[in-house]
Amino acid sequence: MYDVIIIGGGPAGITAGIYSARLKLNTLLVTKEFGGQVGKKAVPIENYTGFKNIMGPELSKKMEEHLKSFDVDIEVDKVNEVKKTNGGFLVLTSGGKELKAKTVIVATGSDPRPLEVPGEKEFIGKGVSYCAVCDGPIFAGKTVVVIGGGNSGFETAQFMTKHAEKVYILEYSKEVAADKTNQEIIKKAGNTEIITGAALREIKGDNFVNSIIFEKEGEKKELDVQGVFVEIGYQPATAFVKGLVDFSETDEIIVDPLTGQTSTPGLFAAGDVNSGTFKQIIIAAGEGANAALAAFNYLKKNE
Repeated sequence: MYDVIIIGGGPAGITAGIYSARLKLNTLLVTKEFGGQVGKKAVPIENYTGFKNIMGPELSKKMEEHLKSFDVDIEVDKVNEVKKTNGGFLVLTSGGKELKAKTVIVATGSDPRPLEVPGEKEFIGKGVSYCAVCDGPIFAGKTVVVIGGGNSGFETAQFMTKHAEKVYILEYSKEVAADKTNQEIIKKAGNTEIITGAALREIKGDNFVNSIIFEKEGEKKELDVQGVFVEIGYQPATAFVKGLVDFSETDEIIVDPLTGQTSTPGLFAAGDVNSGTFKQIIIAAGEGANAALAAFNYLKKNE
């Protein structure tokens, strides 16, 4: 029986693990991988305190090393379900583990939102990617398209200009949502083109992607590309706590803003998975610390 099981290995989960260990709680962290979205960020991070400029994979590695310097048990696994029991919680994993804890902190962040168009699932790993840092170098000298005109889309495009010969940005709205700084960087790149008011209809190919079909002003057009990077936003990874928590309209876990506690006592949520207004690395880390402290207080009060 652990004092706390933390689910998720991003900034929120890792920070919760560090604080739990410092509070001498018997702690287990369960994660599919370390880093979360930080480890896949395509451009340098310039707003995390203490680092003027650091790449996402490097920052996530430093966080992981910091966590592992403490007495924290780690399971590399996926959580399928969390159940409430008389003594606390039961956490069930894909690997068949049944893990018990007095409290649980959910810090699973968000997963990339799928396009839901023909060809997407068929070509995942064959030209369709959700991680430019992971797959970008494979497309050296090729033509790629980034779906999504927000900051994430422009940052992915910025990263890909260093690898691909040509980078398109396809945005559904008539105007892109990326901030002016990111727009200026893309304009100066020289090998990019932005297509607005365009709806992606299909991803085509043989063994690998070779084109996309999009619709603009009622006319369907085909664009020859070898890679498709999906950047249309994220959806909270919350399916495993259905029935235990209350959700917002966007499926984020509703929490007490002071403690991070959900509607189930002893169950906390931190980082991008909860209903907090701002989604930033430093805020996720802070919420992880807050959840660990709140879990400590909950245990002290109930024991």
